[in-house]
Amino acid sequence: MAGIGIGDAPLLVAALIVVGALWLDYWLGEPSKYHPLVGFGAFANAVEKRCRGFSALNVRLQGVLAWSVSVLPWVAICNLALGEIESQSPSLWLVLNIVILSMTIGGRSLLDHAQAIFVPLKAGDLEGARYAVSMIVSRNTDKMGEKEMASSAIESVLENGNDAVFAPVVWFLILGAPGAVLFRLANTLDAMWGYKTERYFHFGWCAARIDDVLGWAPARVTALFYAIQGSFFTALRCWRLQARQCSSPNGGVVMTAGAGALKVTIGGPTYYHGVLHDKKPMGIGSVATWREIPLANQLVFRGSLYFSHGLLIMAWLCR
Repeated sequence: MAGIGIGDAPLLVAALIVVGALWLDYWLGEPSKYHPLVGFGAFANAVEKRCRGFSALNVRLQGVLAWSVSVLPWVAICNLALGEIESQSPSLWLVLNIVILSMTIGGRSLLDHAQAIFVPLKAGDLEGARYAVSMIVSRNTDKMGEKEMASSAIESVLENGNDAVFAPVVWFLILGAPGAVLFRLANTLDAMWGYKTERYFHFGWCAARIDDVLGWAPARVTALFYAIQGSFFTALRCWRLQARQCSSPNGGVVMTAGAGALKVTIGGPTYYHGVLHDKKPMGIGSVATWREIPLANQLVFRGSLYFSHGLLIMAWLCR
């Protein structure tokens, strides 16, 4: 097939795949058993253990090798398999693209986790909320109050709206399903190895840097779609003035823009792995409460639909 879009697929086909994958994820969510990323995590742990045994390499090069062995073979397999299937059965190729892309998207799971925090917070069940927050953040939750938990939930929704929804779609549009797989696996390794702890400071350097590079463009797309759903110019101003103060070059962009769109303040000092981090406040206006958690969810859900269906309409008009 000739035209603009993913590989040799026209833009209209790419748009249909994106819409289908997003709705499949929001309809079914992530599998409760045998999730591919759980298997990948176990595989990556085994690769890490083996690569750390290569004493001829320094720790940073061990991490580069581990990242390459963990990610690149799966991307290559996806590319070769889909290339072979496309020539034999275009219909099967279309279905597999939708399924593969949906497995790299975690929108439904993200919204469900946020809802699990919102419900006990609304009911005043702080212990239940602390447990729910501990399921999605790496920071210490045992001393968190209501506002800290609400802020953590909103920060996670806004940041992972990029990592779990927009970024896989953007990379699919650039490189097809192998691109979505590349981003999802790279982002998973950043979550596993990207910590600035003694164990991973050097070993996880490669995983963290590659995730930053792959997430750069999608984060800006995500921030724009957050901005257009709320206070647009406030979101852009918060993005411009506050994002550079964040440790993450991509997380700061989406969190400041999202908080600005909602006209609330999130962030502030918090503990990660027992160490206090002086995080700067993000956004503007009153401190976020549990009432803003559903609004943050809407930025992700509606934003992804605006993006995907807008792409479909544009592709239809340009066909």
